[in-house]
Amino acid sequence: MAFSAEALRKQLGKYKFRDLTVEEVTAVSRAHPNFSFSMNTYTFKDGSQKDLLNFSGTVPVKYGNSYNIPIRLWILDSHPFAPPICFLKPTANMGISVGKHVDAHGRIYLPYLQNWSHPKSTLIGLIKEMIAKFEEELPLYSLSSSDADRQSELLSYIARITEGETDIKSKSTISGVRNGGCFNKVTVVGAGDLGIACVLAVVAKGIADKVVLLDLSEGAAKGGAMDLEIFALPNVEISKDFSASTDSKVVVLTVNSLGNAQTYLDVIQSNVDLFRGIIPAISHYSQNSVLLVASQPVEIMTYVSWKLSAFPKSKVIGVGGNLDTERFQYILTKLLQAEALGKDAWIVGEQGEDKVPSWTSSKSVTNETETTAAHNSREKVANRAVEVLKGKGQRSWSVGLSVADLTDSILKDKRKVHSVSTLAKGFCNINSEVFLSLPCILGTSGVVETLTLEEDPAVQEKLQSSAGSIHDLQQQLKLISTET
Repeated sequence: MAFSAEALRKQLGKYKFRDLTVEEVTAVSRAHPNFSFSMNTYTFKDGSQKDLLNFSGTVPVKYGNSYNIPIRLWILDSHPFAPPICFLKPTANMGISVGKHVDAHGRIYLPYLQNWSHPKSTLIGLIKEMIAKFEEELPLYSLSSSDADRQSELLSYIARITEGETDIKSKSTISGVRNGGCFNKVTVVGAGDLGIACVLAVVAKGIADKVVLLDLSEGAAKGGAMDLEIFALPNVEISKDFSASTDSKVVVLTVNSLGNAQTYLDVIQSNVDLFRGIIPAISHYSQNSVLLVASQPVEIMTYVSWKLSAFPKSKVIGVGGNLDTERFQYILTKLLQAEALGKDAWIVGEQGEDKVPSWTSSKSVTNETETTAAHNSREKVANRAVEVLKGKGQRSWSVGLSVADLTDSILKDKRKVHSVSTLAKGFCNINSEVFLSLPCILGTSGVVETLTLEEDPAVQEKLQSSAGSIHDLQQQLKLISTET
């Protein structure tokens, strides 16, 4: 159908800046006559809907050979003062290569969109940058016929979690083999020092039948991942394909963005953007897994993982205070000879300087001397233990050991108590959706039960303060998208 500016103007009756929008779209039509335009209903993440102008077509990209990359752009009714919503639109025999500028759903993220400012920013300028970025990193690849046949399963899943965005295709090599209930598979996402440490610790503990290291770095395997490949540890697979994680019982997330962010909020937002391309794919291939988050800041990234995966809160946990708690209990019991205090002692709250020691009430404690000691000596001994604890950093290998400890409790359904990041809403008068470390019983389904802490106004105040600061940061994040 031939492009008509007058017909388009009539369709854009509710657009605030109709003439400016028509002017820009006309320029796109002249530069890219293959594009087709239509009005369709777009469903936003909050469930609201709008009839929006969208156009689909292909852009020419040279990546060794010449390719025509299919895209679809949704133009908001506040255009040109708000950026469009951009997606790839692959055919059935194409898969999406998740990268810096494209997530697993085909959503396109570019600096041009993030820095959108009228009149400097235009649709023509956006398409030019899109072509330039795609020529640096081709966003699509050709599927084999068997892979293409499996696309429908993944498309159905993506349609459910992205609501209105039903025509997006993701990289899919869905395995036809489903693991039996006795097969313990663990996937570690991220091949940095922490990811390698987690793989080695899990292998050393002998708790998994198979460990997959998902290396999302560009190019060939580097550093530790390359060494793992060279020395070929038994039952360890290194892959860049999300489908390698299929049917994992536990998925450990260790990735952190290495962008050039200037502020703490920018750093966190970079990690959120990274997780947008990871969590949906992981949660598709291992829909019954427990997500174990070790990425930083752990409280916020656990919350992000929970939101993006749509998993039950019990199945998304952060490593939180587990390492500090194990050290704290060891210092109390072994170094300070305070065994009565050590067995119910926990490091709770927020990782870092804001962590706080606390206790759970032991139902088995009936000894009056022990109870009196707990009340009269606990604070003094705990302060000494915390001072010792401050000298202990959290190196990759030590966090890896902690991750293996948590994974062991989950895979073996040990029902052991760990201090891990869990949804804290409803505890200690916390009313917001934030994740904080609390003593939790872990099993194959993740958090089986969260234990109650002893009533201590100082501890409650500290937890509420942490919850407030974390919630404030979360409110500033663009979790799902930059839609307005």
